[in-house]
Amino acid sequence: MNFFGLDIGGTKCAVSRLRPDGSVEETHRITTGGAEGTIGALLSSVATLAPGSDPVFGISCGGPLDLARGLILSPPNLPGWDRIPITETVTRRFGGRAVLMNDANASALAEWRFGAGRGCRHMVFLTSGTGMGAGLILNGQLYEGASGDAGEVGHIRLSDTGPVGFGKAGSFEGFCSGGGIPKLAAQMLGSKPMPAAWLDRGAVSTRAIAGAALAGDMLSLRVLEEAGRYLGKALSILIDTLNPERIVIGGIFPRCQALLEPAMRAELEHETLPTPLASCHIAPAELGETIGSHGAISAALHAFPAVARSLPNYNGNYNQPAASA
Repeated sequence: MNFFGLDIGGTKCAVSRLRPDGSVEETHRITTGGAEGTIGALLSSVATLAPGSDPVFGISCGGPLDLARGLILSPPNLPGWDRIPITETVTRRFGGRAVLMNDANASALAEWRFGAGRGCRHMVFLTSGTGMGAGLILNGQLYEGASGDAGEVGHIRLSDTGPVGFGKAGSFEGFCSGGGIPKLAAQMLGSKPMPAAWLDRGAVSTRAIAGAALAGDMLSLRVLEEAGRYLGKALSILIDTLNPERIVIGGIFPRCQALLEPAMRAELEHETLPTPLASCHIAPAELGETIGSHGAISAALHAFPAVARSLPNYNGNYNQPAASA
C-alpha cells in the first residue's frame, strides 16, 4: 500500500511519499499558480512515483474547505481556487482513496507523529506563519469540533485596538503572526519614516524586522517584545482553557524564539494559572520547511487507520504516539 501527500500552499506545493521505514520523503516542489496548471503539475509528479493500483492520498490545504466533499473553497492565499474537487480529481486519475484536511490540523498531526509533539497526549500546534491557526490534539485524538473549524485561535481578540488579522483589529493573528508583525511594526512606527532595514524585496517583513533586532536596532527589538507579550497573553488563554502538556509553535517562532520568548514568558507568569503553566512545555516546531509534506502524509494515516495498521512499520515511526510517562 502506497501513501502519498499533496501539500497545497499559497506560494508552493509539494508532493511526498511514505517510505517503507516510516519516514517521509518530499519528492517534488512546485510553485503555486492557477488551479488547473498547479493541480496538473501535482498529478504529473505523482505519476512519476508509480503510485500503484490502490494508493492513499492525504491532501493538506488552508481553508475554507468542504472536508466532507473534498472541495477547496477559494482560500485567501489561493485566489481562483473556488470549489475545486481535489479529492475526486486525484482519485479519478489514480484510483485509491484520498482525504482533504485543513493545513493547521495536518501540521499538528505531523508534529505529533514525527516532530516536537512526539509522546504527548495533549498538544496545541500553532501555525504562526502568514496567518495564525491551531491544530488541537486532545486526549490523544485530533479535535476538529462540531463543524470542523476548531482551532481558529487567530480570531481571538487580545485588545480593543491593534493590527488587523483574521479580519479583526487587535486579534492574536494581528499581533503575533508572520503577516501581522509588520502591521504591528507600522503602527508602532507611527509617522516616522520606514527604516530601510525593515524592507525585504520592497515590503516590510517579519524576517527583516527580526534581522534588524538581532543587529541591535532598538525599535525592532521593541516591536518583537510587544509581539512576544501578546503571544504570552494568547498562550495563557490556551493553557488555562485546554491544559495542554505541550504547545508547539511553527512558522516564525523557531527563527525568532530568542527575540519573542523573554516577553512571552513574563506575560505567561503574570497571566496563567500556576499549575497548568507548570504542566505545559512550549517548544519550537521541529519539521521546518517539510512540515506541509509531513502533514499531508499524517492526514492520510489519520483518515485511514485500518490501512495504516497494515503497513509493515505501523508500530514504528508513524504509530499513534505513546502516552507521556
